Amino acid sequence: MPRMTVADQFIEVLRQAEVDHIYGVVGDSLNPIVDALRRTDGIDWVHVRNEEAGAFAAGAEAMLSGQLAVCAGSCGPGNLHMIQGLYDAQRNGAPVLAIASHIKSTEIGTGYFQETHPQELFGECSVYCEMVSSPDQMPRMLKTAIATALAKSGVAVLVIPGDVSAEKAAHPTGRLTLPVGRSELVPAPEAVQALADAINRAGTVSLFCGAGVAGSHDEVMALAGTLNSPIGHTLRGKEWIQYDNPYDVGMIGLLGYGACYEACHETDLLLMLGTDFPYDNFLPQAHTIQVDRDASRLGRRTPLDLAIHGDVGATLRAVLPLVKQKTDRAFLDRMLGRHAAKLESVVDAYTNDVEHHVPIHPEYAARILDELADDDAVFTVDTGMCNVWAARYITPNGKRRVIGSFSHGTMANALPHAIGAQVGNPGRQVISMSGDGGLGMLMGELLTVKLHELPVKIVVFNNSSLGMVKLEMLVDGLPDYETDHLPVDFSAIAKGVGIHSIRVEKPGDVRSALAEGLNHPGPALIELVTDPNALSVPSHFTGEQIKGFALASTKVVLGGGVGRMLDLARANLRYANPAVVL
Repeated sequence: MPRMTVADQFIEVLRQAEVDHIYGVVGDSLNPIVDALRRTDGIDWVHVRNEEAGAFAAGAEAMLSGQLAVCAGSCGPGNLHMIQGLYDAQRNGAPVLAIASHIKSTEIGTGYFQETHPQELFGECSVYCEMVSSPDQMPRMLKTAIATALAKSGVAVLVIPGDVSAEKAAHPTGRLTLPVGRSELVPAPEAVQALADAINRAGTVSLFCGAGVAGSHDEVMALAGTLNSPIGHTLRGKEWIQYDNPYDVGMIGLLGYGACYEACHETDLLLMLGTDFPYDNFLPQAHTIQVDRDASRLGRRTPLDLAIHGDVGATLRAVLPLVKQKTDRAFLDRMLGRHAAKLESVVDAYTNDVEHHVPIHPEYAARILDELADDDAVFTVDTGMCNVWAARYITPNGKRRVIGSFSHGTMANALPHAIGAQVGNPGRQVISMSGDGGLGMLMGELLTVKLHELPVKIVVFNNSSLGMVKLEMLVDGLPDYETDHLPVDFSAIAKGVGIHSIRVEKPGDVRSALAEGLNHPGPALIELVTDPNALSVPSHFTGEQIKGFALASTKVVLGGGVGRMLDLARANLRYANPAVVL
């Protein structure tokens, strides 16, 4: 019997880690590993059209399962393609192993064909990045990479020259032993007491929650009930905290809605729970306490009165017995009233009585999609305006998941994220909320969906525009430029690939088209031709932003763009809705 190679050992360790597929594009320096996979039962190669998509797919699968997912890239360009998806996985806290094959070991450092320096390339987007330069380092180095990715919830990159992976194994594979479960991080008793004292001193308390509240819904609700606290959330926190929540006041930030901004700024004490919200201009910069499992995040967005190092659930369970019941509901009721008014005037306004509005209101389409989707659907969301529609119209319920590039903010993530979500969850409804800009960037992954007959539902919000970029230009006082493009019939492209496709131009057809696409047994693409002037109305905006929008409109008029002037005026009415300024 032939002696085991390093590549054989590599695949055997992955099987011990319960990995059953690898996303990637095959290539010469990967050949030994791919061949070892071919000869091993229980593990498959998921061919994608771009290694970037493979990394996105692995990231999405890992986010849903909490377990290790694997992608691979061949030397040089294959590695470079992976970087975007790996940055996204790293910033989303997804445990991903990236196999970065390298040129022949004897040629490293000679400027050889396709030579790069993978350890330098991947250092910033990983928690572990090392090179296997000898069979003697295996399997220990691979086991270390896997353990680190899982322990630190991030990307581990193992660089391996093709010739090294083809050599004979030097050591027995042994067994891979990983920790069972996840340990809670409980703050020190003195920290818990200090938190209770601060809460009891404050007249009013608001809660601002991020993805770190996952698994702590009951504890957050119990605290809010004790304190009569309004609860706001980030986009990543939405799926974990918005459902079954009578204290909800919406989301903060440029994509936000409701009364979250006011709740954060008008309270005596703000508790930031499991969030590293980056836009510090939306935070009050005072009277704030932060609770986070990662101590490096404490205080880096806003000055803190108190920093608590611990899991949100463990911290709240420890502090709740020490917290006194607050009886005054006036602040909570005021915030809930403002929230309801804003929902009616801004969020709900664009979904009512629009059945005859052409082009289609994307808000209306998003609401219908929310109504028709399964109770446990996974939504993957493109960066840009799709983020807004998901944030405002997709209703979480404790079973649904909403995944996007919410920390890295890259375009084109939705479809490859959906591929990974579907591969890892074959019986679950997966819906890609794709923008035309994002879909166009990695459109080749339609071929991946068809190749593997993945029943992904691709809902394309096609406004022939980079809507979020347009909005950013306008509020900065700049006329939008190169944001609008020639219309593309994505349904025709998908149909040419062999995917069941529907194109919708009239709002009266939205419900039936979405129902047909969602109920189709295989992959389906539903293209919605939406209004390019549907710009999001933030929950809070400054006088400078309004002035910038007016300045941009004036520049367009002076430039002779009469048609554009009308478009901007229409957009201006949506953006500067006087009902928003409460």
